[in-house]
Amino acid sequence: MHAFDVLGEPVRRRILELLAEGERSAGSVCEVIRAEFGISQPAVSQHLRVLRDSGFATVRPQGARRLYAVNPEPLREVDDWLGHFRRFWTPPLHALATELARGRRERRLAAEADRPGEPTGATASAEATQPAGAQEAAGPPASAAPENERAEKRRPG
Repeated sequence: MHAFDVLGEPVRRRILELLAEGERSAGSVCEVIRAEFGISQPAVSQHLRVLRDSGFATVRPQGARRLYAVNPEPLREVDDWLGHFRRFWTPPLHALATELARGRRERRLAAEADRPGEPTGATASAEATQPAGAQEAAGPPASAAPENERAEKRRPG
């Protein structure tokens, strides 16, 4: 059975979603699926068997229970196949991310402009990115120079 034949069934997709949250007993899966889809326990078991036989799910016995989990390998194969088509949605998603970042920046700058007495925009960014001690490394301010010269003249040589 082809991967999309398996994943084309809404019940099996939902079972995989449940298993993606973590390992589950067959009874737990059956309970959720019966409530959501209104199908019988044997029908849920059949879907679990299809997932297991197609490699999408693994099962391990634990006492009287059977615990199911997702097997990621077939999903990687589906992802690889979808990779051929990512070019159709990836650039628009990058453009969307850029626009969202631009909007956040504009809102932040507008909010900073509304707060008097706080550094805004480039000034705040420059101050935030200046390394600690950068002012000290650059030397004393120009107004301190004459005072330093007087202190050196007073020192005994």
